[in-house]
Parts: sequence; C-alpha cells; structure tokens
Amino acid sequence: MRGLPSDTRPDLEARVLAGRARNEDAVVLTVPPGCALVQTVDILAPIVNDAFAFGRIAAANALSDVYAMGGQPWSAMNVAFFPQALAEDDPQGILENILRGGLDAMNEAGAVLAGGHTVQDDELKYGLAVTGIIDPAHMARNDGLKPGSKLLLTKPLGTGVLSTAVKARWDHAEESEAEVTRWCSRLNSVAGAVVRDLKIAAATDITGFGLGGHALEMALASNVTVVLHAEALPLMPHALEYARDGLIPAGSHLNKKYWACSTRVAGGVDEALTSLAFDAQTSGGLLLAVPPEQVAEARALLLAGGDMACEVGEVIETEADGTALVLC
Repeated sequence: MRGLPSDTRPDLEARVLAGRARNEDAVVLTVPPGCALVQTVDILAPIVNDAFAFGRIAAANALSDVYAMGGQPWSAMNVAFFPQALAEDDPQGILENILRGGLDAMNEAGAVLAGGHTVQDDELKYGLAVTGIIDPAHMARNDGLKPGSKLLLTKPLGTGVLSTAVKARWDHAEESEAEVTRWCSRLNSVAGAVVRDLKIAAATDITGFGLGGHALEMALASNVTVVLHAEALPLMPHALEYARDGLIPAGSHLNKKYWACSTRVAGGVDEALTSLAFDAQTSGGLLLAVPPEQVAEARALLLAGGDMACEVGEVIETEADGTALVLC
C-alpha cells in the first residue's frame, strides 16, 4: 500500500521475509513452530471525528477477535475505502492520519503491519485483516460455556448510543466523543492475556450484536442459558440518559428485535437498560466465562492491567422453554 507510514517497529519488520519493501504483491512471514493461526477481518465507518483516533479504533476493533480466542496478534493488512475527492485533495492528511492510527495500535499490539489494499468508494471506511498465533491446545471458544461460570466484562457499554449522540450534536457531545475514543481505542490485550494465561475456555468480544447478542451466540452454541444482571452492567457516562432520550441506533434496535425469541426480560427491568444490553458496540470489551475458583485471580489481573472486571452474570443449565438469555 503506497503511502503507508513506515515507522513500524524494526523487531516486527524482522518477521517479513518478502513484502512491500521490494514491491511484492503479497507478503511472506515467519511463524513460530507449533502455533496455529487466527485470522479475522473488520471494517468500520468513522465513529469519531479525529482521523488518528478513528484509525486506532478500527485497528483495536479488528484485533479483538484474536484476543478473545486467546491468541497473540502477529501481522495485519490494511483495507481502506476512500472517496475520489479525498484522494485528490487531502490537505488535512486525513488518510495518512487514519493509517498512522492503525499503525500505532498494531505497534502496541506487537503485530507487523505488512501492507494492504485501497479502494475508491463513496464513503470513507477503514479496517484491517489481522492474523494471530495461538496454542492449538488452548483456545477460548463460543461453545465453551459451562454452568456455574461467572461472566466478567472488561469495558463499559454504550458506544452505539454515544456515537449517535455525537452525530446529533446532543448534550455533552464533546465529552461523549472523548469517552468513546478513550474506550474504543483501548486494546483488549490485557483481557487477551488473561484468557491465554488462565486457559479460559469461553470468551468473546462485544461488538455489533451488543452484549446480549454475543452472549446469546455463546449460550446457543454451548446449549446453556446465560443470566445477565441489568443493574450490574457498566455504562459509559450519559449512556442511560441518551437511551431514555431515544438515541438508539438502528442496529441496536435490530439486535433487540432479532434476539427477542430467545430472551426473557424480567419485570421491572428498565427498558433503557434492556436497549443498552443490545446496543451495537464498536471495539467493545471481552466477555470472559470464568470458573468460580478463578474469578478472584482473573479480576485482579484485569484490574492491575487497567481493564474493568465487572461481574455481569453467570451461566446456568439450559432453560426448559428454550430461553437462552435471561435479563433480570
């Protein structure tokens, strides 16, 4: 990808045997012996106004799938879509700063940014294809939930409603944009290390389906029921008031509607909290299913690394009526 910032960490570049430095159309990388590969790709439209912050958020979002399985990021390829007008005239360096934000996150993650591809499009979008390495004997999976496990969440909810408020220039929009940038640009590396070191059997990252949707995916794959405690859900500042004001994005409404047949909401649960449980997240935290005897250690490691460690629910035996998620 021409114009790619060149300040990749030299120790990471050492993994590249052949690539863009010699105008190759593909990249050849070394891989540690005995490792399996984790591969994922994610692409986003901007959710904040700052180009560097958006690039970093998109990269953090793409990395999360690797962390959720207990993998370590190894390499990445940029995927950028941009309008013709921006390609011809970009005095603010928007494209360059987006790429620099992505590179900054990859350097922090310890993954070599080895190249990429650009496409002219009507709407600006950016993302990455990420490859991670993982011990094939120890992977966290969606189908690994066991009754009795406690559910720990590592970031607050609300990026969907906060981003909507920012676009609408609602009350506290500047503060909300800063909060979105703060959390969405934060890597899930600490939680990923906990998954790996404690050999957590089940975990997922919270993104477009929201906490409720991703918890349901795990419950259905594992043939169990997940219980979430509405009052225990960590929320970004102003998320609850925005939800009560109706600033709920279309994707969040669709999440709630799609999963309604598998969900039971207890009487008395705030409707706004129910909406936030299904709020479509960007670069959300990890949801870890932790055996009771490991909860204290997992929470200590997460908190020591600067993550949240909110116990938001637990896993129980599957309900007789087929309910996979209980919000109470």
